[in-house]
Amino acid sequence: MFANLSIGVAILVICLAPAAVFLWPGPGIRRELSKRRELHSRALLEDVLKHILTRRHEGREASVESIAGQLNLPAQKIYRLVARTESAGLVRSDAGRVQLTAEGERWALQVVRAHRLWETWLANEARMPMAEVHKSAERAEHKFTSKQIDELDAYLGHPRRDPHGDPIPTASGEIASLEARPLTEWPENTPAQIAHVEDEPVAVFRKITDLGLRPGSVVEIRRRSPDQFTITDGEKEHTLSSLVAGNIQVTQPVQTAARRESLARLSDLVPGEAGEVALLDQELRGFTRRRLLDLGLTAGSRVTAHLTNAFGDPLAYRVRGTTIALRKEQASKIWVRKHANTEKEVRAS
Repeated sequence: MFANLSIGVAILVICLAPAAVFLWPGPGIRRELSKRRELHSRALLEDVLKHILTRRHEGREASVESIAGQLNLPAQKIYRLVARTESAGLVRSDAGRVQLTAEGERWALQVVRAHRLWETWLANEARMPMAEVHKSAERAEHKFTSKQIDELDAYLGHPRRDPHGDPIPTASGEIASLEARPLTEWPENTPAQIAHVEDEPVAVFRKITDLGLRPGSVVEIRRRSPDQFTITDGEKEHTLSSLVAGNIQVTQPVQTAARRESLARLSDLVPGEAGEVALLDQELRGFTRRRLLDLGLTAGSRVTAHLTNAFGDPLAYRVRGTTIALRKEQASKIWVRKHANTEKEVRAS
């Protein structure tokens, strides 16, 4: 009996051996599977770090429950994930509350930086519909190396905000605060510039983008009621529900803020006048913004109005020892702090 069983097992092994060899993954496939598992594990860890950072910026504490809700995973799995993250020195947990360590915050900011830079590339360079940008960036943010993030930042001209108006962390981990308030809290008949548009819920975000409202747009509230707001963008009136209006954050228009700081448009300088570049309008995006920065029009740079044109365009300016030509429309979107200068200084520049 045992002899027959042994023979049967031997035959089974012989019969299945070719199939096992065929089905067993080769070295290349095993490496690919291992790479995918590693990326998935890294993505989960980074999603945890990003969630904790986001909650802190919102003035709320992160917890195992909030992480589980964000990642849509069982709490038991989140406990194990947090324990692994804590062992790596990236978070501290206490009674269910989770906080970032200095190293965890640095890592989380790099993930946010990758996400917002990639959103900027998708919106400005790839011309992807705004409603699809966030989800695509969510998938891509985990695949960048630090070097690739730096290269993307340089390629885009070191933008300060993403297409939603969120501040983009710098390479050193600094991130500007979003000094804005909901449109629902803005006074009527007072110009406001859209600084940020929440990308969730998706249906609300799509409603806002379909109306052509985006960071940089200037709007005014014409009428309001507890349930809805009627606003104008200077061309059309739009009626928004309170929910939709609450997802739009606004601030003073650049022109108002700039004039309050005694800034002038570069296009307003007359030949011989000089100034220091203070800021570029937010609506300058993509290739146009990158070109201006490549020409040397970065914050703090000295620029001098050099020559005018009898036809109005283009205008000539001296910056960093080079004469450049800008259309008046472009120059009007560059804000400078005027210098008291003389013709002698102009010739020296």
